[in-house]
Amino acid sequence: MRPKCSRADTVVNPLKKLMNIPGTGGARDIFHTGCPQDFCGQNAGMIARRLGHENLGLGVGLRTVHFSHILKNNPPVDWFEIISENFMDSRGRPRYVLDQIAERYQIVMHGVSLSIGSTDPLNREYLQKLKQLADEVNAFWVSDHLCWTGVATRNSHDLLPVPFNEDTLRHVVSRIRIVQDILERPLVLENPSSYVTFAASTMSEWEFITRMAAEADCGILLDVNNVYVSSVNHDFDPEHYIRSVPHERVVQFHLAGHTNMGNYCIDTHDGRVIDPVWKLYQLAHELTGGVSTLLEWDARIPPFEELHAEVLQARHHMGGQLDHLPPPVAAPDTPADGSAVPHPLHYVLPDVR
Repeated sequence: MRPKCSRADTVVNPLKKLMNIPGTGGARDIFHTGCPQDFCGQNAGMIARRLGHENLGLGVGLRTVHFSHILKNNPPVDWFEIISENFMDSRGRPRYVLDQIAERYQIVMHGVSLSIGSTDPLNREYLQKLKQLADEVNAFWVSDHLCWTGVATRNSHDLLPVPFNEDTLRHVVSRIRIVQDILERPLVLENPSSYVTFAASTMSEWEFITRMAAEADCGILLDVNNVYVSSVNHDFDPEHYIRSVPHERVVQFHLAGHTNMGNYCIDTHDGRVIDPVWKLYQLAHELTGGVSTLLEWDARIPPFEELHAEVLQARHHMGGQLDHLPPPVAAPDTPADGSAVPHPLHYVLPDVR
């Protein structure tokens, strides 16, 4: 049996009252394969400020190709992140499997269709379904992206960038407050990777995110791989980005692989985390004191054991050890025109159909 992390006994998540989870440890014991035991209990002040969310440890995204393995083997994973839209309107086997997993593991919800930056009115039917799912699976928090996904009710199924200026900031902050009122819980927003910038922008992305989090009183999902990808695409210093965001607002990290096209990168989620991203993660871990860390792998998905081993490499960057790593998955060559480069959102809704 894995050792119980002391943080589970000392840091109480205020959302447990909303989610009806009895006791400070919740309905499920909280274990952390990713927390060095000498770290647990430290930096309690920063953890308490992080919207009350404790460090869940090291998790992976829940994908259908791993359903049978998880149900049969109960792997020692700290937590799972689900794509919200995959389960909001889905019953049958996907929802049955999710309910089984939610009884055994901690669950976090991650959406791709909130469209917080759109000029369309917020979709209140979508938000009610999101809240219902969060209540039913006892989600520790709900996250989405700082982006827009469509206009005039049309969903592009892409995470489109917003201009970073005062008008956009007021618009996004106002919408975050409405979403949080409907969900009855803080919203956590991720920095997406981006491939264009706007002439209308008057501030950096990290300044925008800092002000957004403070004015809307929301959390940040810091995608370290996205910081790296965008830094290559837009020629900024990724370490400066990591140092500049409000660390007390960071609730979660994302790690992933990407595809380097030579003079730009694409956030493909189809391979291992590269060394420069691990270096940025180590810096982010030091500055935040450590938060829940998740590995995304959405295309060319390896066997579960290899997926889990990849996220466990995070231990190397927080003082732990990992004795053995399986050989990497050999990815096919990418054509120069990028025609075979997968896009993560291509694997979202089809995943449960």
